[in-house]
Amino acid sequence: MKHNIVITFRTEKSVRRLPLWLHLKKCIEATLEAEGVRVPCEINVLVADNKTIRAINRAYRNIDRETDVLSFPMFQFEPGKLPEDLREYLDPETGMLPLGDMAISYEKAEAQAKEFGHSTKRELGYLTIHSILHLLGYDHMDEGPMKKQMRAREEAICKQIDLER
Repeated sequence: MKHNIVITFRTEKSVRRLPLWLHLKKCIEATLEAEGVRVPCEINVLVADNKTIRAINRAYRNIDRETDVLSFPMFQFEPGKLPEDLREYLDPETGMLPLGDMAISYEKAEAQAKEFGHSTKRELGYLTIHSILHLLGYDHMDEGPMKKQMRAREEAICKQIDLER
């Protein structure tokens, strides 16, 4: 499936952009495949620094601090149960499903990778999968079954693409 994945970098940190772009693209495509998305999607990804993430978090959520990843879904899907016919959601001009936008803090991912004892690549992949699941309707606002469902999907997808802890 050919998706339109636009990745923009806004970070002062020196980042090897092509390898990171390929890695994030792989994580996005694996998540869409695992969730049964059978239409081409359009997704915008911002890889930023903590300062930029903090400004976005403040502007859109009224939370004045940095975070690891922000997700802005275009639609409110039910987690794990996409509509039978996604064609009604397609942009008539592009023929693609505009899933939404995400912003990832590269700095926060590096810090969390160190804290959790795994690679920055693994952390960035996990955050990308996490965010795509948000764009597909998953949530984890409580400690109940929704969070468990989302965590199970994240770990299953990570395992499929060798990003296990």
